[in-house]
Amino acid sequence: MGLDDKISNAAQKLGGQGKEAAGHATGDESLKAEGQGDQAKGDLKQAGEKIKDVFKKD
Repeated sequence: MGLDDKISNAAQKLGGQGKEAAGHATGDESLKAEGQGDQAKGDLKQAGEKIKDVFKKD
């Protein structure tokens, strides 16, 4: 798990931001919530990658 995973996680977060913005612009609360969920998942995965990096350095 390396750079590919980090890029994938960042892409998920950015995609979530896009969904949230689209949901906000169209008044679609479901799409807005889905975007927020995608962002949260991306954040959690990025945090996991950072923890893995800390242990790899030791």
